[in-house]
Amino acid sequence: MTWSILVRDPATGAFGAAVATRFFAVGALCIHAEGRAGALATQALINPMYAVHGMPRLRAGEAPADIGATLLAADAGRDHRQLHMLDAQGRAFRFTGKECVDWCGAIGADNISVAGNMLAGPAVLDRTLDAWLTTPGSMAERLLAALRAGEAAGGDKRGKQSAALRICTADPYPDLDIRADDHLDPIGELERLHRVSQERYAVFRRFLPGADSPCGVFDRAVIEAAVARGPS
Repeated sequence: MTWSILVRDPATGAFGAAVATRFFAVGALCIHAEGRAGALATQALINPMYAVHGMPRLRAGEAPADIGATLLAADAGRDHRQLHMLDAQGRAFRFTGKECVDWCGAIGADNISVAGNMLAGPAVLDRTLDAWLTTPGSMAERLLAALRAGEAAGGDKRGKQSAALRICTADPYPDLDIRADDHLDPIGELERLHRVSQERYAVFRRFLPGADSPCGVFDRAVIEAAVARGPS
């Protein structure tokens, strides 16, 4: 009922994740990412505990294949699940249970993983991957283009309802986390939210405390001056 893309920027170590589906509030449970740790998506019959147990192990540097094997071995419902992840070294793990609804499957390239189920066909994943590889721009812009391309190839064969996008660089919390939980054009709503984020939020976010700046910047004059200059 979902397709998602996980990406890693090898130059910066940033992670991105994006997802779309004909299901309510997919961003609440499906995609997970953390700066300098990794990204994970649980879909089909979602098992939220995959992220609860899997993300700390990605943070600890364990191999995705080992994490995936342990998570699946402990889950009697694994045949109905889909799971994929990327780690800080760019290693990937992909699993599609044999009871997932067709079309279902997963593909990938260096630092990229794409997976989906209940799709119009394999072209959804192929076009999603191709768009990520060929579209210029920021990570968020490329992920949005990838979702659009997958949707144009048929997307979720039942239609569309929700979508989400998450970008993480150096911190445990995201640089950008936007969701359209119930919308006639959820990807279009993500595109709108991304544009709005560039007006102020994207600049404000740079000054928050984080892994490289425990206190951040709290001089309001400095922050407001940067907002006035706009995103760099």
